[in-house]
Amino acid sequence: MIRSIRIDAVLIQAVIAGALSFAHLHDLAEAAGQTGWKAWAYPVSVDLLLVAVWRRLRTERSKLAWFWFLVALVASLGANIATAGLLDLDHVPAWLRILVAGWPALAFLGGTLLAHTPTDHAPAPAPEPRPVPVVDRPAAPEPTQTPAPVPEIPTPEPAPALPQAPASTPAVPPALVDHARKVATEHRTRTGADIDTATLRDRLGIPEDLAGAIVAQLA
Repeated sequence: MIRSIRIDAVLIQAVIAGALSFAHLHDLAEAAGQTGWKAWAYPVSVDLLLVAVWRRLRTERSKLAWFWFLVALVASLGANIATAGLLDLDHVPAWLRILVAGWPALAFLGGTLLAHTPTDHAPAPAPEPRPVPVVDRPAAPEPTQTPAPVPEIPTPEPAPALPQAPASTPAVPPALVDHARKVATEHRTRTGADIDTATLRDRLGIPEDLAGAIVAQLA
């Protein structure tokens, strides 16, 4: 299947500009003393440098690539202007002969630097995680629990107090009271508290009612 060739205006302009620039560079190199095949090698050298610059600019917009792009552009554009009648090609100045003679070494240096200088490919920044939208939902109302009624417990009425017979206070000998007072004093000195009925009963070995009567007298 034969594909149809699409005529592009930009492509036609590129072919015309390349052909004219190629011819102007040849004429300028020939006027500067480069005859024969050497005059045809100069436009090829300029175009190759432009191709090297274009390949470098596709991957990296560095200052080095832009510098050599300007050098090749000045060489091509300068030849177009010089051959437009502004320069006498029969009497080329010495400085132009020097530039034309030194162009091959300059173009080789530029092509070598563009081909062998490493490109700085900065790593692409990692995409930031998108925040998850938080939807505020109203909290569900807590179910209200009605406490069960507590049955009232009737308070029992206090039983009537039984009549108590008056207790008879036993007679305490004075000697026993004096001895009990010494024991109580010794207990207060040792513990810092008054002696109680149970302790006094145990210390003296007497009945509880007699110990209570003695404690009442010691108070």
